Amino acid sequence: MEMTTALWSFALVVGLLTLTPGLDTALILRTSALGHRRQAWGVVLGIQTGTLLWGTLTSAGVTALLTASRIGYEVLRWAGAAYLVWMGIGMIRARVKDGDADADGGGAAGEEAASGPKGEDKAPAGGLASGWRRGLLTNLLNPKVGVFYVAMLPQFIPAGVPHFAAGVALTCVHVVEGLLWSVVLVGFARALRGWLRRPAARRAMDRVTGVVVVGFGVKLAVSD
Repeated sequence: MEMTTALWSFALVVGLLTLTPGLDTALILRTSALGHRRQAWGVVLGIQTGTLLWGTLTSAGVTALLTASRIGYEVLRWAGAAYLVWMGIGMIRARVKDGDADADGGGAAGEEAASGPKGEDKAPAGGLASGWRRGLLTNLLNPKVGVFYVAMLPQFIPAGVPHFAAGVALTCVHVVEGLLWSVVLVGFARALRGWLRRPAARRAMDRVTGVVVVGFGVKLAVSD
């Protein structure tokens, strides 16, 4: 198998994986739909940074230790599950409080104060950096991403080519596809902002996303 063929084949596999709705999709849609554009792109960049790290570590042979060590895998799995449950519960509780405050005293004045000159929500404190940290931790604390790369990446590296360079090149294909799909997700979520400006809709969005995130955490905890 030539490197060009390997790149196209890997692009097809990870493309299907990218299009499959999951935790990354939920986080990007929720953050962008609530008007936190900088934070949403921070989440996107954090997720793709994690993907690049997993692919690079796999190419260097480091993540093979993860699949060989049951204890290491279990520690990372439970840390990831705890983080997701904590984040999901935080979404549900925090947005309920914010939404109630908007409903009690927000009105048009509150809505205007929370918006920029073009009706965009002001970026939350540390928007880009905060989103990047959230996306990165969500990706790195999911051991299944590492296991996926350990299982799949070597199969697409042609014989006779530098293993590390080929692995990083394949990972970059995954990152590019993830970024392109994120553009679609952010654009779709932005189209819903008019409806999501209502406090009840914002509360519903956070509750649904929070439940989804908690569900992923519980699934990660109970899966083997």
